[in-house]
Amino acid sequence: MSKVNKAKSLVAGALSMALFSIAPLGFANNDLPDLGTAAVNTFSLEKENSYGDAYMRVIRSSAPMLNDPVLNQYLTELGNRLVAHATGVKTPFYFFLLRNDEINAFAFFGGHVGVHTGLFLNADNESQLASVLGHEITHVTQRHLARSLEAQQKSSPATIAGLLGAILLTIAVPQVGMAAMATTQALATQAQINYTRLHEKEADRIGMQILVDAGFDPNGAADFFSKLATRYRFTTKPPQMLLTHPLPESRIAEARNRAAQYPHRYVADNLDFQLAKARIQVRFSSYSEEAALALFNDQIRKNSYQFEEAALYGKALALLRAEKAKESEIIIDKLLAKDPNNLFYIDTKTDLLLERHEHQQAIDLLTRERKLKPTSQVININLANALIENGKAKQAIPLLEDMIFLDKQNQLPLQLLSDAYKQTGNRAMEHFAKAETMALAADYDGAIDQLNFAYRLSEKNPLQLAKIEARIRQFKQSKKQLELL
Repeated sequence: MSKVNKAKSLVAGALSMALFSIAPLGFANNDLPDLGTAAVNTFSLEKENSYGDAYMRVIRSSAPMLNDPVLNQYLTELGNRLVAHATGVKTPFYFFLLRNDEINAFAFFGGHVGVHTGLFLNADNESQLASVLGHEITHVTQRHLARSLEAQQKSSPATIAGLLGAILLTIAVPQVGMAAMATTQALATQAQINYTRLHEKEADRIGMQILVDAGFDPNGAADFFSKLATRYRFTTKPPQMLLTHPLPESRIAEARNRAAQYPHRYVADNLDFQLAKARIQVRFSSYSEEAALALFNDQIRKNSYQFEEAALYGKALALLRAEKAKESEIIIDKLLAKDPNNLFYIDTKTDLLLERHEHQQAIDLLTRERKLKPTSQVININLANALIENGKAKQAIPLLEDMIFLDKQNQLPLQLLSDAYKQTGNRAMEHFAKAETMALAADYDGAIDQLNFAYRLSEKNPLQLAKIEARIRQFKQSKKQLELL
């Protein structure tokens, strides 16, 4: 086992303490003041960002992250819309999806907010989803995690390293974290439980204000709470979200009362939310191929949908999954005729064109769309992929490099960049791109090996050699920092 892998194992093994000791076990009935971003002595924002980056890298290596450009762009735009109405934002936010049917969302250091696909599957509309994101955004802006860890450090002999280690396991393997946490003394400390109740109440209250200011229905939170409470009232194994965010009647009632304080307004559901939900149902859920197609056929037959377009889109994806591309394309073309700039439809049309090896047609479509949406992750990733498949990798390279510059946490452009360099015969840069991809998943040993390959292939390029040497030093330092967690 490498030192880095050993470090990751130690981090995971320590996970018996933190997140469940900061997870709420109940809900206080008294009104509590806004805690604000009170001074946190143990954790500077710089240290929070450093931990957040390290944890995110380990999550990429161990959790089922979704690298779906359409869903990622939708979630990021929704999250940023809410962040724009939050106060106390001191760090960039990064929203990401995990393929997991469990109903859950979580936030941790450095503005990282993870969302399980199960949240989409169980939300009825965008306001319900946005209410959960607003809650998690508040945990970040109010620095709840750092404040909880500091409070625990004062009353517990547990080290910060042990507390921090627990965070990661609970995120990556919640069942293991839960079992381990049940045996810890931290859960028995009433002061810590009250402290986290404060956080949950604060996140509910401020999160709803963010929700309303961003133009969503304030009843989204209470509606989603009620739905979950009703569905899982008598189950012996509630979803993960109800274990970390319990829903006693008092909490639901407070959400209703809080929503009633805002002027009533009608908020229409968003088509893109329903398209995202349909995409997850077909491609990233436990639905079988037959069940997915039956689901949308049934919706269309009974008119039981929020948007007919979403039901048709879901059917088109299900047909494509069932290798009925011609039937799928008929539907997608009709949807595009009504809404030619919709990214969900364009992405699927691109898939259909590439499947038929009509690369130039796909390139032409995406090039036209790029004039309207020059920074769209969906358009740029699809265009780069189409160019590579058409043997035009040289044209894809600057496109991918721009994407990487704008989003340094996304592995997908790096993976495509490696493919592009391979096609052009630039083996040194192919290995360099692979190294960057591995580093994003905390595999620093593998990344350094790739850089060593790149170095040997760059003997006649002094600037490239200097760049590789610098990156090797950076990765070695990052590896040491990870081992210290």
